[in-house]
Amino acid sequence: MKAAIEQPTNPLGPLRVAAFRRFVLANLISATGSAMAPLALAYAVIGQGGGAGSLGIVLATNSVPTIVFTVAGGVLADRLSRSRILFLSNLLSAAAQGMLAVLVATHHATTASIAACGFASGVAVAFTAPAAIGVVGQLVAAQHLQQANALVRLPNNAVKVLGPVVGGLIVAVGGPAWALSWDAITFLVAALLLLGLRLGAPGTTGSALADLRAGWSGFRSRTWLWTYTAAGTVVVAAWLAGFQLLGPVIAAEHYSGARFWGLVQGAFAFGLLAGTVVCLRWKPRRLLAVAVVTGSGLCLPPAALGSGLDLPWVLLSAVLAGVGLDVAIVAWNTALQQHVPREELGRMSSFNGVGERIAIPLGYLVTALAAHAWADRTVLLVCAGAIVATTVLNLCVRDVYRVNRV
Repeated sequence: MKAAIEQPTNPLGPLRVAAFRRFVLANLISATGSAMAPLALAYAVIGQGGGAGSLGIVLATNSVPTIVFTVAGGVLADRLSRSRILFLSNLLSAAAQGMLAVLVATHHATTASIAACGFASGVAVAFTAPAAIGVVGQLVAAQHLQQANALVRLPNNAVKVLGPVVGGLIVAVGGPAWALSWDAITFLVAALLLLGLRLGAPGTTGSALADLRAGWSGFRSRTWLWTYTAAGTVVVAAWLAGFQLLGPVIAAEHYSGARFWGLVQGAFAFGLLAGTVVCLRWKPRRLLAVAVVTGSGLCLPPAALGSGLDLPWVLLSAVLAGVGLDVAIVAWNTALQQHVPREELGRMSSFNGVGERIAIPLGYLVTALAAHAWADRTVLLVCAGAIVATTVLNLCVRDVYRVNRV
């Protein structure tokens, strides 16, 4: 009995499972390529003569399918083998990035062809996300889920610190085709690793349409799930508007420009990594309440930038936001895996994912409209206030305090 009690406290416990080690390794390998891909993609567009408009088209065609097909991905994740879905999704990503690398290397890339490859990659992401969260639940015992979720995120966050720097060097020395080729290779290797998992289907046997209806009914019946999703849509939209969109603008106008913004981005990435380490040891009982509270740390960088604070305070706010965000993600994933039946997990996570992805265009659109009426710093403070207000409202939901660690 004593061993059974002490085992969950081991932060590396999930790594004792060979299949989980294979899954983490696949994520680590693909993350090394994905960290370089955005920079390589941007310079691929620029290299063929495109500007901001062309890059916007490419990014839009990459993000739209993740919104459109995520629910379909969730339905399939509850009907088919999730490991097979991940294998095929990574294989599609490898083909898309490989084709793009060839087009760029042979100087045949156009905005349309780059966008087409981006569309295929976006479709792959839409099917990957719902399956991945379910795979962890199939590979790891319930008492190890939080550590498993943290270990899955650990390599991704670690790569985010160095990946863009390495990618920048590769693009500068050899051109974007080399970085895109590496991204394709990593997806292919990850696909082969995932093929070895051979997980069975969760067990859903009805028609796809019936599964979709049942999934939506299950989503609506869980107050804690749909309220967290609705709150997350507002928080993510305010975060994207206040940090990703207006942050570089404020850095250029009121600070030292790119150097300042690079430090802030690095501080945020360091915070994400630190948050993962925290999750390997800290196991809070109130999983959902912790996810709501720690996620509110995203208000700190917009508030610091909007208030005109000096660099050290802005960096501290970025670190704390990163720590809070990663703790929130791990706590949320663990709550979802422990409180949603395995055969429904794909659909529930996909409905939640759609809400967060809708926040991307929503946040940018609202910010563009607000920028015409208010100063940039005022918009930043409004974004920070929106995150705080949404958090407070979400904490008023009684079910938030009932979704605790099993």
